[in-house]
Amino acid sequence: MRLREPFVFFVDRSLGGRVVAQALREAGEEVRVHDDLFSQDTVDEVWRADVGARGWAVLTKDVLIRRDSLQRQVLLAANVAAFMFARGDASGGVMAAAFATALPRMKRALRRFDLPLIASVTVGGDVTLVYDAGGRATPPKPVK
Repeated sequence: MRLREPFVFFVDRSLGGRVVAQALREAGEEVRVHDDLFSQDTVDEVWRADVGARGWAVLTKDVLIRRDSLQRQVLLAANVAAFMFARGDASGGVMAAAFATALPRMKRALRRFDLPLIASVTVGGDVTLVYDAGGRATPPKPVK
């Protein structure tokens, strides 16, 4: 199963919300921001399940997803498409520019791969598929 178009991008709290959301809106995308819909103390499992049920793509820089297999499994179980920013120390402006540059590749990934999926987004806007419905992508697949 794939997400339906037009895609909606959900900006996780870890990205700060405003700068990234504004850049995507200026690029013509429909965007939802975590703190506009959920309280700040909403546990990840709750909002991930809700976002997955709504068919929205998640943008995050949550390092636990990369490091903690349980967190990754929770994300995959929520049946979402998640795009993780590759660097946790970047400013909002850098992340906004990277996600805006990555938009065409993120959309290609959403059209090409079945849910759930996890892909990384680099500072330069490159997108690499790490997980999809078939499991871990070995090796990871660059999305051109």
